Amino acid sequence: MRASRILIGTVLSLLWITSGCSDRKVSFSKDVKPILDEHCLPCHQAGKEGYLASGLSVASYDDMIKGTKYGPVVLPGYSFSSTLQILVEHKADPSINMPKRRMRLSQDKIELIGTWISQGAKNN
Repeated sequence: MRASRILIGTVLSLLWITSGCSDRKVSFSKDVKPILDEHCLPCHQAGKEGYLASGLSVASYDDMIKGTKYGPVVLPGYSFSSTLQILVEHKADPSINMPKRRMRLSQDKIELIGTWISQGAKNN
């Protein structure tokens, strides 16, 4: 099952990259981190509700890449298989979609995160 999920993610990520959505290199520090700081950090940092429930902190690149107590949330190069992307797109169970109890991310922000993941989720 995991292998088929990765294969599907690879195909979809390649389609995403070749569709022109990744013409611009997305920077973690300039593009993605501000989104995470605004929408995710209030709950996903040490001692806060989201961190206590999942173990996910987005306080730094290393924290986020480490993932949750259940596993990684970002699979570099595979946006369609990455839990982070699935949750911000609201494609999971409504009880775990993110951000929780806050306004959903704009489509532009969701696409920016997806492009960053598809481009390898680099610490740039």
